[in-house]
This record gives sequence, structure tokens and C-alpha cells, in this order.
Amino acid sequence: MAMWRAVVAVSLVALAAPVFAQAPAPRFANIFAEHAVLQRDRPITVWGQAPRGTKVSIRLGEHRISASADARGKWRTTLPAMAAGGPYTLSVDAGGAGQSLSDIMVGDVFLCGGQSNMEFMVKASTNAWGALQTPADPDLRYATIPDTTRAVPLDDLEAPARWQRVAPDTAGDASAVCYYMARALRQTEKVPIGFINSEWGGTRIESWISPTALANIPRLRGGVAAVAAYGRDRDRAVAQDGARRDAWWTAHDPDAAAQAGYRNAEVDDAAWPTIATGPWKQAGVPALAAFEGALWLRGTIELTAAQVANARTLQLGPIDQYEDTWVNGRFVGGGSVNWAWRHYELPAGALHEGRNTVAIRVLGGANGGGLTGAAPRGVELADGTLVPFAGPWRYFKGRALTDAKIPPAPWDVPNSLATLHNGMIAPLAGYGLKLAAWYQGESNAGEASTYRELMSLLMADWRRTFAAPTLPFFVVQLTSYGKPSTTPGASDWAALREAQAQAVAQDRHAGLAVTLDVGDRFDIHPTQKTVVGERLARLARVIAYGQPGLRSGPEVAGVTRSGADLVVRYRNVTGGLHSYSAGQAIGFEACAREECRYVPAEARGDSVVLPGANRAGVTRVRYAWADAPFTNLFDGADLPAAPFERPVE
Repeated sequence: MAMWRAVVAVSLVALAAPVFAQAPAPRFANIFAEHAVLQRDRPITVWGQAPRGTKVSIRLGEHRISASADARGKWRTTLPAMAAGGPYTLSVDAGGAGQSLSDIMVGDVFLCGGQSNMEFMVKASTNAWGALQTPADPDLRYATIPDTTRAVPLDDLEAPARWQRVAPDTAGDASAVCYYMARALRQTEKVPIGFINSEWGGTRIESWISPTALANIPRLRGGVAAVAAYGRDRDRAVAQDGARRDAWWTAHDPDAAAQAGYRNAEVDDAAWPTIATGPWKQAGVPALAAFEGALWLRGTIELTAAQVANARTLQLGPIDQYEDTWVNGRFVGGGSVNWAWRHYELPAGALHEGRNTVAIRVLGGANGGGLTGAAPRGVELADGTLVPFAGPWRYFKGRALTDAKIPPAPWDVPNSLATLHNGMIAPLAGYGLKLAAWYQGESNAGEASTYRELMSLLMADWRRTFAAPTLPFFVVQLTSYGKPSTTPGASDWAALREAQAQAVAQDRHAGLAVTLDVGDRFDIHPTQKTVVGERLARLARVIAYGQPGLRSGPEVAGVTRSGADLVVRYRNVTGGLHSYSAGQAIGFEACAREECRYVPAEARGDSVVLPGANRAGVTRVRYAWADAPFTNLFDGADLPAAPFERPVE
């Protein structure tokens, strides 16, 4: 008994003693992971976290250096430059605790960004079978940054990067354009290469530029400030956006005020007809078969108290096209893109145990209308479980409205300002790069007048972010897509290609890959990515690696008059110009004021002659000026002549 009392006494003392939490071990930022590649031949910046004030020791191979964590628990330091090689172990340590990363290579690192054509995977490309049968290359590696949108710049990725060595079972998920570029450069440069894919389909260029840089553009300053306010107080910003959208409806729909109560849970909608999930034009309802305008949808979700406590987002899938959504009368968000899936965070107090009502006001119909696509819809819980809607949707047909557009919120992907830079570029700041590649522009078509400025801003902004003022930057020009033209006319895609070319031409460290010949007029995602990647590699060898060669394929140098003819002079031509499958080059236009006409063209050496085109009033010449132009002008290196619009000198 005495012995038992002693044991109890000791136990009580132990319970009474204070419990000290173990300090977290030092670690690297999440971009540093096993199998990563670090940039060679320049100081290597590394960073991470540790308890504030902690002195940490970092080691890479035989190099060792120390750093101290600041008041925020962040540390950053720079290791000496290293030649290509490896594998090494990269470690951080403090008092015997830390993190050790194995199989680290030193070589060249590429960053590839943009929208869906950069996101397009190897396994879907024309050459997928060959790429996936190629033997493993342990010195070719990649990491894909998960889609992340944030209102404020992140210090770190939200999870460790997954660096993968290229092999038949891993290559398929890589960005095809980036992979084929890296593979081609591996064959000539013979050093380890790692490429980082940071892209998101359908997004605009404004999403990828930092808020600091975007704020320098007066027309975007207010939107950038609104995104920052959203980051500080999301619920308040969403409520203010709901008021903005209400004001739009009041201005455009005379019935908006009378229908405002339809958002509330208490509304008796029992007399409203029901409709199946799917486009309302395909619902078999005669009154909706050709309807375009405003339509209210109301659905319900039954939740337990535990589900309410663990609810995270409202999942609605794609909606055609503009929509405002309320949960139990509280505005939770609105979207403006018909293919974009709606995922709305649920604020505290929006849900309650029992029956919850979701009201959606839709403006659409051009692409079917309403809840399009077979998507899971309901409330998503913290563990990923989805509680689906209970029962049918009820609808109320509003006023017909066509050609109306509700401007998106500035944090709304894919139209957001800076949020993808904040979530997918900022966390990588300082990571050593050899070059960057960019494939984007489809979502900005129609805005060529502003795209040139934004493209230059993006290149400068990324160079600041990565502390690399001369970082080589390669742009894939928009390819051919859409209905071919039978007469000369305006072209949003041609104008954006010209804006891309102008931005690149003003930047001595940039290059442009022309891709008109590998487009698909029926598919905005052409599958021939091998050629695109290899053209980027060709640019890189000259601009990034300093090898002999031309910076691009044939591009216009000027247009002059010669008697009755016009002469288009080209630069960067290899082996002279020639026209495939014809004695003439097609796609040239001579323009007098706003009137343009197709003119015959003959390739002669490094020039193209337009016989008889020097008529009175002709002031400019265009080439391949269409969304989906047919062209046949190439040089001896099989590179297509770049499209252009130029004044006659």
C-alpha cells in the first residue's frame, strides 16, 4: 500500500509540473524538396522557418553556412555558387533537430507559366506515346505548383513541392510545352534541368502580376485595393460586392426590386415549377428552350449540427453565365465565367441545423443557361465529404436580357488581379532560375491595346520577384484558332499576337516563338506541343545560353515602295524564304485607311515582293491578320514567318 501511495504521489507531481511544447524543428520553404534542382553558376538562395532567434546551420554538399531566424521565425541565406552536379544532400539544423533533403541536383531551372496551353499535359500531346516510352532521365525533373489563389502574397507554398524525376510513369503529368523545351535542352546542354510548372487554365495575365506592380496602372489601382481589402476582411468585401452586383441589377432589370425577396429563405416557392440539374435550354421546358435572360433557382440542403460545424464551401459547379448566390438570404459570392466552377467559402453563421436554402439569380442562356455540366453540387465539409442538395430545384423565369455583362469581382478567378501571383509565384521568390517561358493570351484576346503594357510589366515583375534583372523570358505567340477568314477584316487574335511581338521586341532578354503553323482552327488546345517546346529551346540556346544563332525565325524588318510594288524586308532568316505548295505566299494584305485587300506575294531571298500593290492611298501592309490564318511562308530552317502589321516607309 505504501508503495502504491508513492507511485500516486509521483504521478500527481508529474501532472502538476508545467508542460513545455517542443519547439518546431527548423525546415526549408516548401519549394525545396527531395529531387529538387538548384540553379548552377550563381549564388544559391535558400530560406525557411525556425523558432525566432534560432541560429540555424545550412549545408549543401561540402558548403556550410549559418543564418538566424527573425522575429517572424523566418530565415534566409545564400550558399556559394556551384557548378552543375550532384546528387547532394541539403540540410538545415539547429541543436540536432532539422530537415534533410536528399537527391538534390545543381543544374538549370526553368519556370513555365500561363494558361491552359501551358497547363496542357504531355500525356495529351501528339507525341505522348513516344514521350512516355522514352527511358527515364534522372537528371530531368519537374515540380507542378497546385492551383492557388490568394488575396495577399504567400511567404510559402501551402504544402511541400513534389519534385519528380522524369520517367515513363511521371512524364505524362508534366506541362507538355515545358517538358519538350527542357528535354530538347537536356540533349544539347548536358546538365541537370528542373522545370517548375506554375499555370492555371483560362486565366488572364493580370492574375499573374504582383499587386505592387499592378497598382502602377491607374485603371487597375482600385481593383488591386479591393483585393487587398478582401484579404483583410473577406466577409465584408463579399458583402460589398453583393451590393455592387445588386446595383447592377437595379440599373439593368426593371424587375430586380420586386424580385429581391427571392433570395430569402422565408419565401414561399411551392408554386414555382421544378427543373432538373443541367442547362435550362435542354430541360424540355418550352418556355426556356430559347430563353436568354434572368432566371431564379432555389434549392435546399439538409444539415446536421455536426455538418454545420464542419461546413467549408458551397459547391455549385459551372453556371451559365453570370450568377449571384445567397445562402439563407446571405450573399456568398457571384461568378462571371460560364465554364468556371463556383466554389464559395461559407462564412460563420451562414448555415444552421436542418433545412438551408440556396438561392441563385442567373443571367445567361447563350451557352445553355443555368447549372450546366455534370458537377457535384452541395456543401463540402472539412474532410472532403459533400452533402448534396435535397430534392429538386425550383425556378422562376425573369425578364429576357441579352448582351448584358456583369463585371467580375477583382478576386474572382480567372479574372482576378494578382491573386495567382500571390499564391503561385510569390512563394517561389528568390529561387534561382535560368529562364522563364510564358504561354498565355487567349483569355485577353480583344484587349491588345493593354496587353502589350501588361506583358512588359509581367516580365519586369517576375525578374524583380526572382532577383534576376536579365532573366531570359520566352513568349509563345498565340497560335491559329477559330473560323478562317474569306475577306480581310479585324481580328482580336491577330491584334494580340502583334502586342506580344511588340512587347518582346522592346526587351533585349526576351524571345518570341511563332506557332501559327501548329494551331488547330477547331481546337483552342492544339496537341502538337513538341514543336512549340523545341522552338522555345531554339530561342533559349541563343538568348539564355549564348550560343551562335538567330534570336527568332523570320520577322518583318520593314516595308518599302519600289515602283509599282511593295517590298517586305525580313530579318532573322535562315537559308532564304520560300512558300510551301505554291509559287506565291498567301496571307498578305495591302491597306488604304481601314480598307484592306489580299495581294499576291513572291518570296525572293530575304524579302517578299507584293507585285502591283503600291497603289494610291496604301499606307500599311498586314500578314496573317486573322484568328485562324492559312499561311505558307517559311525559311530554310522550317520556321514560319511571323505575322505583322507595319506602315509603308
